[in-house]
Amino acid sequence: MISKINKLDLVIAIYIFIIVASELMGSKTFPLIDFAGIKINSSVAIFLMPFLFTINDVVVEVYGKKRAKSLVYSGLIVIVLLILYSLLVVHLPASGRFTMSQSYNEVFSLSIRISLASIVAFIFSELIDIAVFSKLRSKISGALWLRNNLSNFIAQLVDTTIFYFLAFYAPAKPFSHNLSFLAGLIFSYWLVKCMFSLIETPFVYWGVAWLKNEKN
Repeated sequence: MISKINKLDLVIAIYIFIIVASELMGSKTFPLIDFAGIKINSSVAIFLMPFLFTINDVVVEVYGKKRAKSLVYSGLIVIVLLILYSLLVVHLPASGRFTMSQSYNEVFSLSIRISLASIVAFIFSELIDIAVFSKLRSKISGALWLRNNLSNFIAQLVDTTIFYFLAFYAPAKPFSHNLSFLAGLIFSYWLVKCMFSLIETPFVYWGVAWLKNEKN
């Protein structure tokens, strides 16, 4: 059955799955690193989000910058529609037979601030990833691993910085307090994302070869 599916369509489906799963399940955090006094908690989305940048780079490499941008804009529409629909369904009155209304609303209620931070971080970081990767591609013909990871490192720093500042900056506290708190959070989380980007490098080579095989 899988052999009958267009490969690019499957990649797009995986891309959308990552967005939806990260938005719906990403609020849960877990202890990712707890060693030698170093403790870093992470969203469960850490296992999926780096793949968005990997898919971007694969699509740019095979189909070009314009196709990758179209994928990002489609993903943005999915996020906006998901947030809007979530706001609708949690405000609809539950029937008498539905006994899990409170739990349901707690799961699917999204803070407007968190939602906006997610949207802004997504669109800026994804487009920056495509722009940087495309620029490096025009300058460096080989070294796919280098282009992929450099663009990912930059884009994920932008993603992490924008999201945490918009979502958790406390206007009531001094700027210096916010800066010290958020800088430590952003830097540690960004390093973890970079680590996952390195681990996922083989998927870039595999994805490019896989898609080129069908395109040719």
